[in-house]
Amino acid sequence: MNPNEEKLTYPWDKTQPEPGRAMVVGDGVRWIQMPLPFALNHINLWLLRDEIDGQQGWTVVDTGVDRAELRAQWEQVFEHSLEGLPILRVLCTHMHPDHLGLAHWICERWNAPLWISMTEFMTGRLWSRPPEGDVAEGGVNGQSAVDHFVRHGLQDQEAIEKIRSRKNYYPDLVPKVPARFRRIMDGDSIAIGGRDWRVIVGYGHSPEHVSLYSDTLRILISGDMVLPRISTNISVFDFEPEANPLPLYLKSLRDYDDLPEDTLVLPSHGRPFKGLHERIAQQYAHHTERLEEVMVACQAPCSAADIVPIMFQRELDAHQLTFAMGEALSHLHALYYQGKLTRRMGEDGVYRFQVSKT
Repeated sequence: MNPNEEKLTYPWDKTQPEPGRAMVVGDGVRWIQMPLPFALNHINLWLLRDEIDGQQGWTVVDTGVDRAELRAQWEQVFEHSLEGLPILRVLCTHMHPDHLGLAHWICERWNAPLWISMTEFMTGRLWSRPPEGDVAEGGVNGQSAVDHFVRHGLQDQEAIEKIRSRKNYYPDLVPKVPARFRRIMDGDSIAIGGRDWRVIVGYGHSPEHVSLYSDTLRILISGDMVLPRISTNISVFDFEPEANPLPLYLKSLRDYDDLPEDTLVLPSHGRPFKGLHERIAQQYAHHTERLEEVMVACQAPCSAADIVPIMFQRELDAHQLTFAMGEALSHLHALYYQGKLTRRMGEDGVYRFQVSKT
């Protein structure tokens, strides 16, 4: 356990849900954990006891990617953990594959509606379409992504070919998104099982990420906005190449300031924990340190690819490298838009950043 983790409290330090089973973590709140085909090898999903229009049942929060293994585990959950009651709705925090991938299947399986913010819904619908030719609609793979990363200094030909070849990455994991949805907006109060859950929308990690907070239970379903062990990925990708997401993310964290100290955080990755404000302080410190590292490096001209080994001092596979490139660029852009760095494109077609002389 790293020093930051040691400052958090984990109520279920030694236990986690068994495959295909749900574990109680609060009154009417159950924890499911399912595998992912990435280095980040799991996602936490949640069942909330619910009642809609007099019908008893459950709300599912997030779904996992569309893979046969996960469908099979969900069938086990349906059989053993629902107390014979139906799924009444599917609520997705955002459109990333591990959160939205199986929403279409669960919605169809139970004739349940999808609840999600509009920007996440529209982006997921767009990206789930198979790409035409060699260019994906957006995301972190395909020729458009390759062109973006090459402009920012990526030269590893093996990584470039892997990124190019994975143009079907998103529709493979999210082959379909429901045609209709119920819109969630910041500040909404959603009644789930007789309790009000406040919607807290955050930015920077995804277009319009939804977290849910119950003051009655003092529980925050944080999605990917607050994680106990790893930092939330904040990246600049090809579909919005001039984005400046890091300030958006850091500003979004302020929306958790009024939550109680004893809030139980249910994150999408890692273990449920207490210590929300400590973890947010750690995130501010983390990004401050990374920005300082970038400023030091950029005394000489640096591309995003030059920054990656400074920020990520470990070996990265192609999947991890795309996020590392995006993360490095988000820090460069934060300083660039503050006027602390200048940007120039070299004769080789690569953008490089350097500390401003004025």
